[in-house]
Amino acid sequence: EGPPGPPGQGAAPGGPGGRSTPFGPGGRRSQGGGGLPGGILPGLAIGAAAGLAAGAGLAAIRERRQEVDEGGRAYYQEPGRQIVRDGDRLYIRRDETERFREFGPVETERRGSETVTIVDRPGGGRVITVVDADGRLVRRIRRDPDGREIVIIDNRYDGPPRPFYEDVVDLPPPPIRIPRDRYVVEARDAPPELIYDTLIAPPLVPIDRSYTLDQVRYSPNLRARMRSVDVDTVNFESGSWELTTDQTPKLAAIAQAINRAVTANPKEVFLLEGYTDAVGSDVDNLSLSDRRAGAVALALTRVFRVPPENLTTQGYGEQYLKVNTPEANRENRRVTVRRITPLLDGQASR
Repeated sequence: EGPPGPPGQGAAPGGPGGRSTPFGPGGRRSQGGGGLPGGILPGLAIGAAAGLAAGAGLAAIRERRQEVDEGGRAYYQEPGRQIVRDGDRLYIRRDETERFREFGPVETERRGSETVTIVDRPGGGRVITVVDADGRLVRRIRRDPDGREIVIIDNRYDGPPRPFYEDVVDLPPPPIRIPRDRYVVEARDAPPELIYDTLIAPPLVPIDRSYTLDQVRYSPNLRARMRSVDVDTVNFESGSWELTTDQTPKLAAIAQAINRAVTANPKEVFLLEGYTDAVGSDVDNLSLSDRRAGAVALALTRVFRVPPENLTTQGYGEQYLKVNTPEANRENRRVTVRRITPLLDGQASR
């Protein structure tokens, strides 16, 4: 979305004579690289800390984006995010503590190869986020004022470290035996009870194993096993991830449903998915969509006190258009939400 940037703007060439990267082949952090814990390059820190507010727009991202080609893949490092192009696929990873930094002072420490971030939680208690040396979210824990700990996300897996583009799970599409308008519910026309029922609905088919968060994020047919709500009550201007103040009240029904579900089960996890229209470059659109999902997640917590630890976000760019058109289209600039707890826990019917 938005006007194209000048060729090469903000990009550092890879290969001989190009800029080095702290990421080795496969997106793994190289020994002795110049990056910060979590795989964020110096000077390319998160969101507002990097002077990149929601109103900054794509131009500010392009100016600070660095590109490196290595091992047959292209790596794009920008404020708070890393994008990898592997063949015809793009993958994005964000600073997993970005949203939490909005709520107060952050404590960060290294524990072996992991980085632990602790932040005071709106409503009391603390949120503990653990990432590995590649910036991959390992665990997210809520510690209540009474000392009780609830593991919200456990993203560990068996085996050696692997790049995140190897987390795609090849599954067939699930059979959809319910009306389409009950499989993907449009929030604008849905009563609050339907939104709640959709978000807590069981998977379409039994889930016979647990999956990691990364596998859920990067595997469309796995996510498709859960119903979703299209948050079409809010939209974004072309090239922007800013959610204006007049739009935030329109998130009330979504917030109410999530808060109700989390009250019943504090371990619930909801994935907010960001999308764009088909105008502009795929790299710009992937970054833009990821920031849109983050903007909605932040508004849900700021305005409606949705616990931030029960939300996770992912951008998908222009991959899944709601309206099949190459032209600019407001309906395609959207965010969708679905509950993914059964996929993480391997629950067959819950």
